Amino acid sequence: MKIKPDLLEVYVITDRVLARGRSTLEVVQAILAGEGKVIQLREKGMTTRELVELAERIKSLTAALGAKLIINDRVDVALAVHADGVHLGDEDMPCGIARRILGQEVIIGKSVDTVADARKAIAEGADYLGAGAVFATATKEEAPAIGIQGLLDVCSSVNVPVVAIGGIKLENAARAIGAGAAGVAVVSAVVGADDIEAACRELKEQVLLGKTMRRGVSDDKNFSNR
Repeated sequence: MKIKPDLLEVYVITDRVLARGRSTLEVVQAILAGEGKVIQLREKGMTTRELVELAERIKSLTAALGAKLIINDRVDVALAVHADGVHLGDEDMPCGIARRILGQEVIIGKSVDTVADARKAIAEGADYLGAGAVFATATKEEAPAIGIQGLLDVCSSVNVPVVAIGGIKLENAARAIGAGAAGVAVVSAVVGADDIEAACRELKEQVLLGKTMRRGVSDDKNFSNR
């Protein structure tokens, strides 16, 4: 497995528009201080040069702390900066082609919203999945919510880590983890927070609570079968 599920617990996606005047580097530094271990660089308005330069600076920060830098959409940028991985959506390069370009060691994530999509992504070489939108979200208004049941269906159908994405907040993160997700992917819940470092730590607590809930359900089932 190219990425340990525990690293995916708090997966933060950058967005300058939601950062309340803070630079992406400032945001990333605060995320890392709060023990966020995966940064997905997603900055739609940047030129390729700007994106490469920013990615190189972030990579130096993540590498020093054992965190992972994932580039959103841009296989070329991921290749140029030796990023840890790339995350692909429905309109991006197919996983199989990205794998041929990036090689076997680079992490590839894929956005899915159905079991069929999840299985196809795994067959094409995805190392982890971003499932959602789990809840309605203003970040991607066009994406219908799959709900907790949809997330549970995806998680139970594959043998790679699944990250819950879409409308994830402090109040519902534990439910997503309880449904089988390895972690939660957030944008505004962290990037737009007053205290980014504290928001990461609070989110991590909810992830751990969700894992405890999931173990409790599993233990109950095991007990009932004895």
